Amino acid sequence: MTYTPKSSPPPPTGSGLPILPAVPAQTGPPPPQALQSSPPPQEPRTPQAPRTPQSPRRTAFAEGLDQLRTAATTEPGRLRIIGALLALLVIAFGAVTAWQMTDRAAAADDVLTSSQPLTSDAADIYRSLADANTAASSGFLAGGQESAATRDRYEKDIRTAAGKLVNAAANANPDSPSTATIAELNRLLPEYKGLIERARTYNRQGFPVGGAYLRYANEKMQQQMLPAAEDLYKKENQRLEADYADARPYPWAAIALGVLALAALAWSQHRTYRRTNRVLNHGLVAATATATVVLLWLVVGHSVARAALDDSYDHGVRSLNVLHDARIASLKARGNENLTLVARGAETKKVGDRTYDAYDHDFGADIKALGAHLAAAGRLADDAPGERPVTTAVGNMKEWQKRHSAAREQDENGNYQQALDLVIGAKGATGECFDGVDANLRAALAHEETEFKHAAGDGRDALTGLPAGAAVLAVLGAAGAVLGIGRRLSEYR
Repeated sequence: MTYTPKSSPPPPTGSGLPILPAVPAQTGPPPPQALQSSPPPQEPRTPQAPRTPQSPRRTAFAEGLDQLRTAATTEPGRLRIIGALLALLVIAFGAVTAWQMTDRAAAADDVLTSSQPLTSDAADIYRSLADANTAASSGFLAGGQESAATRDRYEKDIRTAAGKLVNAAANANPDSPSTATIAELNRLLPEYKGLIERARTYNRQGFPVGGAYLRYANEKMQQQMLPAAEDLYKKENQRLEADYADARPYPWAAIALGVLALAALAWSQHRTYRRTNRVLNHGLVAATATATVVLLWLVVGHSVARAALDDSYDHGVRSLNVLHDARIASLKARGNENLTLVARGAETKKVGDRTYDAYDHDFGADIKALGAHLAAAGRLADDAPGERPVTTAVGNMKEWQKRHSAAREQDENGNYQQALDLVIGAKGATGECFDGVDANLRAALAHEETEFKHAAGDGRDALTGLPAGAAVLAVLGAAGAVLGIGRRLSEYR
């Protein structure tokens, strides 16, 4: 039986052949020839999506800024930001205060314990060298009758100068200009001492060459050693001025941060009050109190220290400098007075149309400088114990001038021995006046030194504990600010 599909067309008429039904195609294994000749099947390719350009990579700062903006849209986020800023401000205030006041406290301590003592040591080096030169010339004038006191004075001055040079070398910075000056003085001091010993030896034997050695030693002292010692004194004085300049300026950066921190804390408490109607936030109040204490301590402490340091400079350092200059001028004058008799007119100086004895001309200049320094010291003296020795020294100087004029008159008239007695004699000599000037200047220096130490010590003590105290209180204030804000945050949990 055959089945004619409904969709098949009718057979054509007139054909006697039967038509087979349509058979669907059967799948089966391909013939071997087909397997050998057909290419291997390929996997279908999936179409790739077009590449899109990558967006630029964002920085951590930009992402953090976005997170900050997002946090600022909620009250807890705003509180966290406020707490962080308050803590940062208080910590910055404490850190800057500690930093600035540490520098100022160190400078104030250097004024008292380092730079001013070194300045005094440099002045003592100059004084010791000049006094040793004066003692050597006085002993030379005495000839074979040089007194033990004169010899001991010379040796003491040399030992003092050597000891002060060792101390100055130990306290000077290796790369400072003072180090080279100290080394030069250490080199010249033995040379000078050798020349003085030769001058004494020949003088005792009665050889005139002794005077030449003494003049050569004096030339080395006047042209090399004393200028070097004066240069050392000026450099140490500049170091003292620099320490004062570092210790006295107001810490404006710390003060500005303190005011800013207090303003921020006040604003935060006002904001809290408006939002909660609570008058006090204990944490913020504690932070405000610590910041106020630090700011008041900073302003008051530094003002007291500055006033004390100013007083130590105006009534201590300035007086000390003038008195040191006066003492140096008196030593120069005494040395030139002695050398006037040693040289006996061998050294001359022409001024205009007139010719003068070189040492006597320098003596006049030194006495004039001594008078100017004593007048300045009298004006700077602010109490009776400081003014009294200066007034006495002025009287000694005037008497010195009178006796020197008498000695010069005797020397010019050919009375050398009488002139010598008026200079180095036991009574009524200019040496008594010089000793009186030197002793009174020494007393005035001791008084002003004490005044300086008291004032500078008060200035340094006013800053004691301020750097460390400011740092500790700042940490406590920052903790109070964080706890105060944390208390508000706990209300949202």
